[in-house]
Formats: sequence, structure tokens, C-alpha cells
Amino acid sequence: MNPIPSRRKVFPLLLVSIIALILGTWAGLVRLGWQWRVDPRWLMEHGPLMVSAFLGTLIGVERAVALGQWWTFTGPAMTGLGGIILLVAPGHPVGLWLVLVGSIFVIPIFYLILQRQPLLATWIMAFGTVMWVIGNALWVMGKPIPIATLWWIGYLTLTIVGERLELARLLVLTQKILSMLYAALLVLTVGMIVGVFSYPWGVRILGIGLIATGGWLTQYDIARRTIRQKGLPKFVAASLLTGYVWIVISGLLALLNPTVMAGFKYDAWLHAFFLGFIFSMIFGHAPVIFPSVLSLPIVFHPWAYGYLALLHISLILRVLGDLSVNMTWRRWGGILNGFALLFFLLDIIYAIVTTRGKKLIG
Repeated sequence: MNPIPSRRKVFPLLLVSIIALILGTWAGLVRLGWQWRVDPRWLMEHGPLMVSAFLGTLIGVERAVALGQWWTFTGPAMTGLGGIILLVAPGHPVGLWLVLVGSIFVIPIFYLILQRQPLLATWIMAFGTVMWVIGNALWVMGKPIPIATLWWIGYLTLTIVGERLELARLLVLTQKILSMLYAALLVLTVGMIVGVFSYPWGVRILGIGLIATGGWLTQYDIARRTIRQKGLPKFVAASLLTGYVWIVISGLLALLNPTVMAGFKYDAWLHAFFLGFIFSMIFGHAPVIFPSVLSLPIVFHPWAYGYLALLHISLILRVLGDLSVNMTWRRWGGILNGFALLFFLLDIIYAIVTTRGKKLIG
């Protein structure tokens, strides 16, 4: 079966995921104390919107485009629609179930990819997707969101590890080195499972897994070599290596504060992961992933270092504010986090518009 034209299917789904990102970020900033108008029910949907409606839809689209068959867009379409329903009617069961069923629909995509190329990277991402489904199931069942979040953290960690292995096939990794990675991911998985029954112990074990995974990525990722290059490869490497620092920091903060399920210290370790690690990965992978998803050769601009630096500086301010209970640092760190994400989105939109313009003129 020949791949179907995907761009007309991709743009609406990307738009939905971006809307989820913007409104999820808005709700997050209100949670930090900014007195802006927002539906109070959105505040509880901040995490699910960011993980499933934004990241889950985005990752699902990337995989659907790789196969190019119409049904593969069903999963991300459902998670995106579920996110829209949660925005209109927060907590509505239809929105919750659409997100859950949509995540389940992503699993067959990996089954087909594994049938074609049974690579280690794909297996890791497939296991990560199963973790996403379990996290969504716990959320739908009414379990506390911090427990579901442990599984969402596992999903995103394994997805990133798989992406890095997939994009670095030329890197020769010995069985001993791979065994170290397996051990780190196993600890991470044990932490998620234990967390369902004993949250503090689950967080402790998960924290060790995050530290081990971050240490492995720092030591063996190809970014250690590409950081010496120029242009886009150097920017990607800078994004990745700084992100690996944040996953280690999030693991350390989790170990130090394993019992908290809300409040300042919880915000610190959670956003060290989701903002420091995950968005560093997004910043670094976007110039590589978006061209393949949109079939457009997006041009890299050095000003991207600006919003990358803003993300890290503002997150340091926010985490310090969390740990010292300084509301001013915390709020301003949060809003500058938001500006970093906004500048990133504007850069991507500018790149798409100018590239399409040049293509039409040509």
C-alpha cells in the first residue's frame, strides 16, 4: 500500500496539539499564582493536557506519518479530540475515554513498524507507549494524577531514549553499554509499578532510574560528538546535553522529596523533568522531526539558542523559587518558561511559513 498524502491530515492534528500546549501552559501559570481568567476546572487538566493532548498527539502523528496509512491517524486524532473536549468540558468522561482509547490505538502502529524493522529503538518506544496507556487508564479509573504521572514520565523517557537510539544508528554500542541502559530502564519501570501501591517508595526508585538514565544518555549519546560541529547539529547537541542535566536533577529532587504529591517541592522535581528534560528534547528534535512530518525543509536559525537559554535560566529561577518558597522567583520563572515555549512556537511557525512561501515561489 502506497503512503497517502499526509500534510492535510497532519496540520489539523498539529494545530490541536499546539492549542493544548498553549492552554495547558496558561492553566499551569494560573496554578503558579498569576491571577488570570481561566476555567478553574482547567487547573486539574494541566498535566493530562500537556502529556496526552499535546505530547501524545504529537508523537502519535510522527509515527503515523512514518507509516502513511490513513488508519494510523486514528489514535492521535482521538487523543487530540479528547483534549479539545477536556478544554470545553474539563473532567468529562468522554474526553478521558477518548484520550485512553486513542493511546491504545497508537500501539498497533508500533506493531506494524516492528514487523518491518524489529529494532531495539522501536521496541523501547513501543514499551513506552504501553506505559502511556497504563498511565491514562489509571487516570480514567480515578487514581490520583501523581500516580498516573509516574507512568507518563516512563512513557516520555522511553520515547526519548528510543528516539535517540533511532537517530544514532551509526553509533556502536557494546552489549555491556546496552545492559547498563536496560538496567536503568528496568529500575524506572519498577518505580512506576511500586508507585501504584506505595507512592513514596515508587518515587524513590523512579528517581534512581531517572538519574541512571540521564547519566547513560550523557555518557553514550552521540550528542557528545556532534556538539563539536556547527550549525543545526551543534544546537541539537546543546539542547540534548542540557536536557540530560535536567533529568538527573529531577531524579535527585524526586529522591529528596518522595512523599510530596502537591506543592512547591513537587512542582520542582516534576517540572525539572517535563520542562527541563522534555522541552529540551523537543527544542532539539523539532528541526529534525518537523521537516519529515510536514514534508518541508525547515531552515534552522541561530536565534533558537535564545529561547533554549531562556528555558534553562527561567527554570533555574523557578526551581530555586520552589525550594526556597519564594513566590516571586517561582511566578516569574514560570512566566518566563511560558515565553520560552512561545518563542519556540513562533520560530517553528515562521520557519514553516517562510519555507512554504519559498516553495510556492520556486
